[in-house]
Amino acid sequence: MKELVIAPSILSLDYSRTSEQLKELDESNAKWMHFDVMDGHFVPNLTFGPDLLKGFKKAVDMVMDVHIMVDNPDMVAEIFAKAGADVITFHLEAVKDVDACIQLCRKIREMGVQAGVSVKPKTGVDALLTHLKEMDLVLIMSVEPGFGGQSFMEDTLEKVRILRERIEKEGLNTRIEIDGGINGETAKLAVAAGVDTLVAGSYVFKNDIAESVDKLLACQR
Repeated sequence: MKELVIAPSILSLDYSRTSEQLKELDESNAKWMHFDVMDGHFVPNLTFGPDLLKGFKKAVDMVMDVHIMVDNPDMVAEIFAKAGADVITFHLEAVKDVDACIQLCRKIREMGVQAGVSVKPKTGVDALLTHLKEMDLVLIMSVEPGFGGQSFMEDTLEKVRILRERIEKEGLNTRIEIDGGINGETAKLAVAAGVDTLVAGSYVFKNDIAESVDKLLACQR
């Protein structure tokens, strides 16, 4: 399995202390920064545009991991690729079928960006299993997408196990990311199931940032 990566979610950033927290994050052992882009349609919340990504990219030396929860992922992916995203993950539920999913993955890769596909808690991963080579990352939502601070849904880990088994069997480089309710305890469960990329929001930004990141990284040791 790949080295564990922590991707703090800026949905939970304290925006009254933005500069201070970005500096702490940049000095921590977190390598990725997770952006939850929501359009108010695909999910009920409304969040960030590309200008925030551009600004944060100048402020920190981290991989920009953009999760687009939108009805029109094709258009939005292009906007965030131009803004400097390193990874763009869209929802399987937002495209009409698996063929459209594969085509969008290829389009994202052609823009020089890693392509990810996300599934909500009630969506299975069987349709993705024979196409994992087209994806740099699969993001398992362990809460219903849209809002931070929800409780971890442990039954979503079965999808992680299914993906990990297929990835190892085929010798693929596809990462497995999980997002929702991640803390020191749920992270251990996720990593044991086969996750190699942890998105964490409240757990990181509402505590000492560097210390929280290190506690999450310790889950793989």
